[in-house]
Amino acid sequence: MKFSALTRLERNVHRVGEIIGVLAKYGLADWVKGLNYQWIQERIKSSDGQRIPELKLEERVRLAFTELGTTFIKLGQLLATRPDLVGPELAGELAKLQTAAPADEFSVVRATIEAEFGRSLDELFAEFAPQPLASASIAQVHLARLHTGEEVVVKVQHAGISARILPDLDILAGLAELGEKHVTEIRLYQPTAVVRQFRRTLLRELDFTFERRNLEEFAHRFAGDETVHFPRTYPDFSTRLVLTMERLDGILGTEKAALAASEADLNEFARRGANMYLQMIFRDAFYHADPHPGNLMLMPGGVVGVLDCGMVGRLDEELAEGIDDMLMAVVSHNSADLGEILLRLGTAPPATARDQLRADLTDFVSDYVGQSIQDLDLSGALSSLLEIVRRYNITLPPPFSLLLRTLVELEGTARQLNPEFSLAEVFGPFYTSMVRRRLSLRRVVGRLQHAYRDWERLAETLPRDVGDVLKRLREGTFRVHLDHHHLDPVVNRLVLGVVTAALLVSSALLWSMKAPPVFHGVSVFGAAGYVGAVYLGWRLLRAIKHSGNITPKK
Repeated sequence: MKFSALTRLERNVHRVGEIIGVLAKYGLADWVKGLNYQWIQERIKSSDGQRIPELKLEERVRLAFTELGTTFIKLGQLLATRPDLVGPELAGELAKLQTAAPADEFSVVRATIEAEFGRSLDELFAEFAPQPLASASIAQVHLARLHTGEEVVVKVQHAGISARILPDLDILAGLAELGEKHVTEIRLYQPTAVVRQFRRTLLRELDFTFERRNLEEFAHRFAGDETVHFPRTYPDFSTRLVLTMERLDGILGTEKAALAASEADLNEFARRGANMYLQMIFRDAFYHADPHPGNLMLMPGGVVGVLDCGMVGRLDEELAEGIDDMLMAVVSHNSADLGEILLRLGTAPPATARDQLRADLTDFVSDYVGQSIQDLDLSGALSSLLEIVRRYNITLPPPFSLLLRTLVELEGTARQLNPEFSLAEVFGPFYTSMVRRRLSLRRVVGRLQHAYRDWERLAETLPRDVGDVLKRLREGTFRVHLDHHHLDPVVNRLVLGVVTAALLVSSALLWSMKAPPVFHGVSVFGAAGYVGAVYLGWRLLRAIKHSGNITPKK
């Protein structure tokens, strides 16, 4: 792993220096000092005097990510969905990261489109606006019209963006591997796993085929709902780098003045948007994971238009059931069940104080005793729960953490439209439906079928496995293999300690008996044994000191 990590860094040494320099500038490179590689240390010193101490840590992280460009902005946005790892304060600050970026020249956009389709821009579109409607970190959007008359928007990926992002992904992977190996302080943040998830997410975002499929799946699932509209896609005019979609006519959720002047029922608009999201989550287990006001549009008739479906979340059956169990435990004020569910869904350190965790969860649920589901402050409850998760270093599965963040952001977006809005009030019918589904005969029969299949499989394989074990025992070929981790150094130190003690005792006997040869009344072998024992003892103490078992300084 060490060789792989250094290889990634050294082949991008100039960019590594730039990254470490920016981190040092904002006072964020202290953890890199734990990476004992001279060429990395030299780059820390080059910018260490340019700190910005008057800013809070969270603000410095956001500014550093912004300065480092697209890859780190996207990483920050991913970390904003993981308050269980980075804490709610940093997650909230990283959620402010903006992806606006300079637009490519029209000639570059034309070249990209024509290279993708092998046809001229005039053959593809009757009209194509040279000036972009918007430009983000990965792509820019242009208005256009097809030869068949449809008004569309065309999303075109920035030229060369992959070539800029891929080296950064390699660097992040290398730094994550080295940091997890050498720096105790960042090990709790699981940097290797986070970077692996980030790489997968970002590479999918660079392929517009995934976003097109997301739009088509959402449109299919809501085909019968006249209150919701997803843009139609045009596969014949879309590729990995170009996505052509229907142009929606309406007011974006960020245009507060226009919304207020529209005289539309904003409370109903917020309710429809929230209802749509809850259907995605609890009905379909497939949801739009970025409920930012800029991704929602008020269309004529109060219809909710949904934009930018690049970030989505999916829930498998096991996780969906765990979320149902957790919500039911919160509503029924069952802190013991809630603690067990969190520990079952997430990953907790072995030394987790379960009794204290249960006590904190009891205090948490007591804050909501006597409240109906309609009165429950859902986003406040989820934020408090995430704080407890963070306090006990419980790492949640990324899909679970993303869902919690989506629900919190959804209620915040809805309250921008209507300050009196309550997501829990809309959630009430879904909770009732969830309880009925959990108690339904169909679900009970389904679980019995799963259990029957498991027992049937066990009944089929158990006799064969037992027979194989008995056969090996009769033949004398049965072996027990013990797999241990990092046990060799412990055994070596134990053996060294025993040898040192034996040498010290034997030397004392030789000295006291004045065993020949004797020099000035001292046994030569006894004295030599003492010297050897002292040397071995010093080696043993030195090995223990450098083994990492000494508690690190705060």
